[in-house]
Amino acid sequence: MRFWDVTKILRTAYDTLLGFLVTLKYYFSPAITYQYPKEKKPVPERFRGILAFHPEICISCEMCVRVCPSDVISMAWERNEATKKKDLLWYQIDYAKCNVCRLCEEVCPTKIKSIHHTNEYEMVFEKRDDFIVKWGPSTEDTVTGGAAKQSWFPFTREAREDLKKKGKTPVAGKGTR
Repeated sequence: MRFWDVTKILRTAYDTLLGFLVTLKYYFSPAITYQYPKEKKPVPERFRGILAFHPEICISCEMCVRVCPSDVISMAWERNEATKKKDLLWYQIDYAKCNVCRLCEEVCPTKIKSIHHTNEYEMVFEKRDDFIVKWGPSTEDTVTGGAAKQSWFPFTREAREDLKKKGKTPVAGKGTR
C-alpha cells in the first residue's frame, strides 16, 4: 500500500463534489417551508384528525363503542317507550387514548356519520381530565355548524386566539376565565 493513493484521493474528491452539487441544486430551488402558526400545510383528503360527534344524528346503536380497540368511546342511552327507539343520555370520547384508527367511523350505520374524523389537528389540553370530552343529547345542528359547534372546540388554537383577541384568558374545559 502506497502512502499517496491517487485513485482513492480522486474518488473521495469526486464524491465530495457530487454532494456539493446536490446541495447547490437545492440552494437555488424555491423553498417549500410553511410559516406554521400563520400558514398551515394543506391537509390530505383522507386525513384522520380529531373525532367529531353529532348527537342529533346518533341512533345509540353502540357499534362504535364495541369496535373501538382502545376503549375510548363510552355512552349511555335509555329506551323511549313512545317511539320504541333509544334516546342518547351522554356520549364520551377520551382523546388521550384514541389511536385514530377510524374503525368507529367505518362501523357507524347512519348515512351522515354521527362520528367522524375532522381535518382539525391542533388541540391543547392543560389537564388530564380535559382529554375526556362528553356530549349530552342535543337537537342543535352540529353538522353544518362546523368545528365551532363541537364540545372540543375550546381546546383548539382557533378558539384560544379568538378569546385572546377579546381580552379573555382561555381556561381548559370552561372556555374563558
